[in-house]
Amino acid sequence: MLLFSSKKELIGHLATLKNDATSVGLVPTMGALHKGHLSLVRKAISENEVVVVSIFVNPTQFDNKDDLKKYPVTLDSDLEYLKSISEELIIFAPEVTELYSNNISSKDYKFDGLDTTMEGKFRANHFLGVATVVEKLFLIVKPHKAYFGEKDFQQLLIIKKLVEKTKMPIEIIGCPIVREPNGLAMSSRNERLPKELRDKAAVIYETLLSAKHLFGMKSADKVMNWVKNKFDRQSEFDLEYINIAEQETLKPVKRKQQKTKYRAFIAVYANGVRLIDNLALN
Repeated sequence: MLLFSSKKELIGHLATLKNDATSVGLVPTMGALHKGHLSLVRKAISENEVVVVSIFVNPTQFDNKDDLKKYPVTLDSDLEYLKSISEELIIFAPEVTELYSNNISSKDYKFDGLDTTMEGKFRANHFLGVATVVEKLFLIVKPHKAYFGEKDFQQLLIIKKLVEKTKMPIEIIGCPIVREPNGLAMSSRNERLPKELRDKAAVIYETLLSAKHLFGMKSADKVMNWVKNKFDRQSEFDLEYINIAEQETLKPVKRKQQKTKYRAFIAVYANGVRLIDNLALN
């Protein structure tokens, strides 16, 4: 397994491996790896001859600087984790200045409204920061395929839009959410939860499953109000948003229609830790 912190050295090494028949896969991460990340890496390994995993806590996507400070940095254990899957992986773990030089700021993008709701509404400029760093990684690695988890489903759509707008020849592959035994979507943030609260956080996924059942019989507004009322009775959890939207456009909906795919999205605070999840409703 090779570890690079210099983009110049990584580009040089990849140039020695690439030919017209070589498929390169990229798995962008912010470290603090868990089984969800590993499922992306395994998928990439199964579909490419060369796989690059980036580990970089991107400062421009954090609207809350305290959240950035608290984000776990576990490079040594991440490397051991990745090595247990394959010793052929290429790891890119740059410093902030390597990617941003002295200009730690986001580019401006237009995502046709995908970024104005949910995460985009509650986290100012979050997706501009995500798109900025992902575009930088794409230009460095030049992958044929890039892998993102569906837990951040809105982000997945925005990355697809980024590739469309920039005309990069990259296939964006969404991978299913990996869950803990109690249904909680795996996230690096889960490690910040006390065990008892982490167990109770199963209520998030349980609520989404109930919403899926109700959406077949009730309007989206009624289902969302039911979710809000449920969390009003949950003293240990604060609901930030619940949203039912068309899956590909994120446009709000009123009632379920045939031949249209829908998804429910939720964000909840537990002991100051922000947890997100989503579920297909078809």
